[in-house]
Amino acid sequence: MPAQSSYTLTVNAEGIYKAKTTNSFGCSRTRIVTVKASEIAKIDNIIVTDLTDINVILIKATGLGTYEYSLDNVFYQDSDTFSNISPGIYTVFVRDKKDCGIAKEEVSVLGIPKFFTPNGDSFNDFWEIKGINQKFNGKANINIFDRFGKLIFQLNALSQGWDGTFNGQPAPADDYWYVVSLQDGRSLKGHFSLKR
Repeated sequence: MPAQSSYTLTVNAEGIYKAKTTNSFGCSRTRIVTVKASEIAKIDNIIVTDLTDINVILIKATGLGTYEYSLDNVFYQDSDTFSNISPGIYTVFVRDKKDCGIAKEEVSVLGIPKFFTPNGDSFNDFWEIKGINQKFNGKANINIFDRFGKLIFQLNALSQGWDGTFNGQPAPADDYWYVVSLQDGRSLKGHFSLKR
């Protein structure tokens, strides 16, 4: 039998294994190997607390691994909770620490601006609900009313937002009210300010 310099042993269960090798001179060496199971995570649930001053994403994942978590694959942490998240669309990543794979899922964090300033400076020029895209609440119904209850604007959820005009003229600086029916079943009511 020719001399072998390497062997492969495949195991399919966790445990402590002893591997003994013997060379052609009868010298042997024993090595103890601890095998721990690890696998790609299964994302069971993502709990989003949004439309608050401190938005939170909590990731519930299961599997036979030790996992770390990331938003948008930027920075990984051991905690499955992300706090103080800005409104928007994120991709949640759950990575096995032993490189057995990454699970990912897209998630939406909704946010409604408390004011906007349609003055043409490209900053807060439109009032829109953050965290909406084609997949998440893209067919939401959004209505904007003046303080007397008059419908001012019906907003397409996927549009750029309300530019602060009514019948082609700048709407006055004032508080405006919104009523939103989301596809996920939530109904939202509140107000925001148009500042000039």
